[in-house]
Amino acid sequence: MDVSGLLAQLLNGLAGASTLFLVAAGLSLIFGVMRIVNFAHGSFYMLGLYLAYALVERLGDALGFWPALLLAPLAVGLLGAAVEVLLLRRIYRAPELLQLLATFALVLVIKDAALWLWGPEELFGPRAPGLEGAVDLLGRRFPAYDLFLIAVGPLVLVLLTLLLTRTRWGTLVRAATQDREMVGALGVNQAWLFTSVFALGALLAGLGGALQLPREPASLELDMLTIGAAFVVVVVGGMGSLPGAFVAALVIAELKAVCIWLGVVEVAGVEVAFPRLTLVVEFLVMAAVLIWRPWGLMGRPQAVVRGVGAPEAPLRRAGQGATAAWCALVLGLALLPLAVEPGSYATVLLTDIAIAALFAASLHCILGPGGLHSFGHAAYFGLGAYGAALLVRWLDWPMGTALLLGPLVAAVGALVYGWFCVRLSGVSLTMLTLAFAQITWAIAYQWDGFTGGSNGITGVWPPQWAAQGAGFYWLVLALAVAGIYLLRRMLFAPLGWALRAARDSALRADAIGIDVRGVQWAAFVVAGLLAGLAGALYVFSKGSVAPDALGVSRSVDGLVMVLLGGMQQLAGPVVGAGVFTWLHDTVARSTDYWRALLGGIMLLLVLLFPQGISGFAQMWQARAAIKNKAQEGAP
Repeated sequence: MDVSGLLAQLLNGLAGASTLFLVAAGLSLIFGVMRIVNFAHGSFYMLGLYLAYALVERLGDALGFWPALLLAPLAVGLLGAAVEVLLLRRIYRAPELLQLLATFALVLVIKDAALWLWGPEELFGPRAPGLEGAVDLLGRRFPAYDLFLIAVGPLVLVLLTLLLTRTRWGTLVRAATQDREMVGALGVNQAWLFTSVFALGALLAGLGGALQLPREPASLELDMLTIGAAFVVVVVGGMGSLPGAFVAALVIAELKAVCIWLGVVEVAGVEVAFPRLTLVVEFLVMAAVLIWRPWGLMGRPQAVVRGVGAPEAPLRRAGQGATAAWCALVLGLALLPLAVEPGSYATVLLTDIAIAALFAASLHCILGPGGLHSFGHAAYFGLGAYGAALLVRWLDWPMGTALLLGPLVAAVGALVYGWFCVRLSGVSLTMLTLAFAQITWAIAYQWDGFTGGSNGITGVWPPQWAAQGAGFYWLVLALAVAGIYLLRRMLFAPLGWALRAARDSALRADAIGIDVRGVQWAAFVVAGLLAGLAGALYVFSKGSVAPDALGVSRSVDGLVMVLLGGMQQLAGPVVGAGVFTWLHDTVARSTDYWRALLGGIMLLLVLLFPQGISGFAQMWQARAAIKNKAQEGAP
């Protein structure tokens, strides 16, 4: 740990901060004006890098390296404009989470498009002409191209500031950030304003990717890695604040650089590997900032945005016919193993669907009726899974005890995390749940001696009595049905009514004596408990658990299930889990490009059935009933 080493790491951090700022600036602009949490923004970054590679390889000799490189972000900007016109413009009035589902579907489509065009291998680009060498700094060699990148970030910040403060377009963008309806009332064409903002945001992400061509290879994994870091920067800096995004990118990048420079340090007799903190340091910063200042370092409390999305619809009790149909379905599922061959794949798939349905129902409990939007529900699924696995592997306890105590581990996690989460709302709440989930993931990923690290825990199988025949399938079905029924009963109990009252109007609920935070906290714990039960069942169904059980993709899968089925129907998460799991299994086995096919199906569902599959079925049934009554009353 010398001064020259620290300087080199700090300069590396500045170079990384410039790239991170470019991506975060585009994301911040898009959210500030359009109020869309664009999950596909990391895909635009990835495309910028891939397109830069392709254009430099094909046109570099004719145009030169730099002109070919700069064509890539322009192409990404045009693609962003097309996405806004063809897709996003159709769902501006949809709930925010449905917009997120659409942008996540785009992630799947773009990833497989890149796989088809460029293949699965990493692609290394050439060095930048004129900047191939290095300079001497305190006896160390530092790449000249990284010094160029350090200058790019502040330059882009200045140019964006001038664009937003010295042009009419910038004035309209700032006005739309404050009050979109008023801008529309003044006669401004909001549609093309939104298109231009989205295109600029995509161009900035593409520029960030293209400029990485001489530094890192193009990879299919860059989309999700980038979007997580960009979300952190935008939230820490303040939603819609470009200076805030710049400061946040600097803080996070330099903290990571310092962690790498510190290396392994002995603190009070304990060796601390600071480089390992680079996986989680940004989420620790985000969690701390959100708890202390929910609107970010340089942001302002968000004003109420009028006319965005659709209001929450009331939940309805199932009628006698629907109850009888659900009972018949459960009975049919219970008798299914008797009608198929032992060890049939149908029981394996239905086991996965039952576990997914329980997980999705637990998320739906706080998402729809509670209005608590969570990106980190996988934390409780994973805590339940690891809790059960550790009890079996380390203490050699039986499956029954593990299924009882594993979910309690998840409930304790929800109790701790929920205490902080219920104090926030909106995007701040969403990002804090993501931060807690990523912190939990990082602990499981790096604690090799306890959780098995990246390898996870293996060899966790059901006992002989459950492994034979359909015993484990019946156990999963019984616990999943019991858990979903418990959630349904809770939603129509006083706790459920109070939860929905707090969602619809926290001020009015508080005025009539409802402890809003207490009710939300209780629901958070119940949801975490049942998500933990789903995780514990998952361990015994697969025989192992790995850190991906806590990952962002697991949380997003849960959101997709709820939204596909319909957030305003009790049957929604169950239907969505069944459809999503079946589609994922069927499509993945039928083609190498299953992500694109699955994403395309999800986009069609979003556009055709924005209320979800069960919501559409309920609406069609209601219309048919009205039509029949009209026909009966006609002379």
